[in-house]
Parts: sequence; C-alpha cells; structure tokens
Amino acid sequence: MAETAKEHSAGGIIFEDGRVLAIKMRNLKGEEVWTFPKGHLDPGETAEQAALREVLEETGWDCEILSDLYTARYSFVRGSTEVDKDVRWFLVKRAGGDGIPTTPDEVLEARWMTLEEAEREMAYVSDLELLDLLKKM
Repeated sequence: MAETAKEHSAGGIIFEDGRVLAIKMRNLKGEEVWTFPKGHLDPGETAEQAALREVLEETGWDCEILSDLYTARYSFVRGSTEVDKDVRWFLVKRAGGDGIPTTPDEVLEARWMTLEEAEREMAYVSDLELLDLLKKM
C-alpha cells in the first residue's frame, strides 16, 4: 500500500469592495491555475502566522486577520505518496506592504477579481467553496 503523508497549510483571503485578490501559480502538473495565497506551516508556526506570512510572500501585502473563515480538507497523490491535507483559511485585511510578491518564482500574476470573475477562473473545489462563503458576507 502507498505511503500516506499529512500536511497542514494556511492561507488568507483579501476581500475588499466585493473583490478578492487572486494569484496565478503552477500546480503539481505544471499547469497555470488561479487560486488564493496559501502554504505549509513552518515548524513551530501557528496557522495564523503561516497565513499572514504566505499572503505577504505571495502578494506583497502585510495583513491582519479579521476572522477564521473555513478549513478545507482533501487528499491527492504526489508521486507514490497519498497526501491528506488541511488548509485553514482566514479572512484578512491589508495593513501595509507594496503589493510586490517576494516569491516571483512561484507567483506568475496577481489580480483583483470580482467573485463572479474568480468563480470563472478558479478550478479548485476548496477555492469555489471559499467564494460561496464570501458571497454570503
């Protein structure tokens, strides 16, 4: 049987004036996908700290957490390893920064989108679930 790994990540959603800040990255297959800033928790890091760090790295915006938003749970296969992953999402607001990602090798583009535009561009189930939650706010 294949090995199973557990991964914990966190991310932040910047939602202002009916628009979200989305980023374009490459997925494991090398395809370009629109998504939200997120990443793995570093050792000793809380989900809140990881979310704020990832948003800063991937968007260039220093943010503050407004609220806990959603926890996505899913599984996928990386190589021969099954990965069980959870991503804790936070609603955040900009508090500083310059909007220039510090990880240009990872982030191909960043763009403000209406919820409808984001829904058309995004494909990950968890991202679409987040958009549904934002529509109710």
